[in-house]
Amino acid sequence: MNEFTLWDIVRNLLLAVPWTLLLSAIAFLGGGIVALILLVIGLGRYKKARLAVKLYVELFQSTPLLMQLFLVYFGLPLLNIDVSAWLAATVCLTLYSSAFLTDIWRGSVEALPRGQWDGSASLGLHYLAQLRLVILPQATRMAIPPTVGFLVQLVKSTALASIVGYHELTKTAQILTNATFQPFVIFGLVALMYFFICYPLTRWSRGLERRLARETQ
Repeated sequence: MNEFTLWDIVRNLLLAVPWTLLLSAIAFLGGGIVALILLVIGLGRYKKARLAVKLYVELFQSTPLLMQLFLVYFGLPLLNIDVSAWLAATVCLTLYSSAFLTDIWRGSVEALPRGQWDGSASLGLHYLAQLRLVILPQATRMAIPPTVGFLVQLVKSTALASIVGYHELTKTAQILTNATFQPFVIFGLVALMYFFICYPLTRWSRGLERRLARETQ
């Protein structure tokens, strides 16, 4: 492995893991905030606003994340807007996650019986109060398992940020591969690291799904 020992490779990969986790956390939390706003708008009474939210979700769900990264990182500089790899990755992944989370959460809300809306309306609650006090607390229980499942997909999607030069786990592996000419060893270790990050989340998501299924029986 040239001048690199196995420990050198592992150590450099481990140093990149926090950057992968940080990008995942920012994209998930930022996407969640945007998704909550879009959810409130998308469930509202204004048809044009609902249509705008629907188009937003379909746009980001129907186009590859890689293409979105390219458009932001390489396209905005053509408009004299300087974009770093970090900014391009966080913005694209945040918008990408917001579209999917909006869809997941909307489905959870729509799974509730219509009587929940009618009952809360009969109590004199306005739209936002209905959401805050009645609808969202119930929908949250159903939304948690698929939301955690999406988080697993989001962590793996951060690997695409390496294309624009963001130094997360996959980009570090590419650099180490160019220096050591040992792609099988390096990417094997990367696969294990992604596994140890994502597997606990996957197990948690499945456990939540089973528990929810038992509670609703």
